[in-house]
Amino acid sequence: MSMRVLAEASQADLLQRGRAARAGWLVLGVMLVAIGFVGIFVPLLPTTDFLLLALPCFARSSPRLEAWLLNHPRYGPSLRAWRTDRAVSRHAKIAACIGMALGYGLFWFHLRPGIFLSCALVAFMLFWAIWIVRRPEPGALR
Repeated sequence: MSMRVLAEASQADLLQRGRAARAGWLVLGVMLVAIGFVGIFVPLLPTTDFLLLALPCFARSSPRLEAWLLNHPRYGPSLRAWRTDRAVSRHAKIAACIGMALGYGLFWFHLRPGIFLSCALVAFMLFWAIWIVRRPEPGALR
């Protein structure tokens, strides 16, 4: 085999891998959007979180779908705020904290866990609640 044939074969392999990677990112992004869509109807399943995860998948596979998410009338503003400033709206902060508190309450009520598991879960949720509350709000950095 000549060097030219090997170079052409490796170039075709790279192009094929590029297409396969883009297709994989696209499939993952579509799956995350689908799970986010289910979250619209299922309580405590976070829609925006799955859309945030889909955004980089579409950035690697489909600029058109990435633009669709960023310009969505309902979810676009929060996605853009997170992407540009890592900002979370006050409403989302309150909803997240209430959701965590309700989730813990339901967990405790139904399972009656021991003191160690209860304290560990409270510490875990408190850490993330503080992290969320400390995120800037959209427009606060400008």
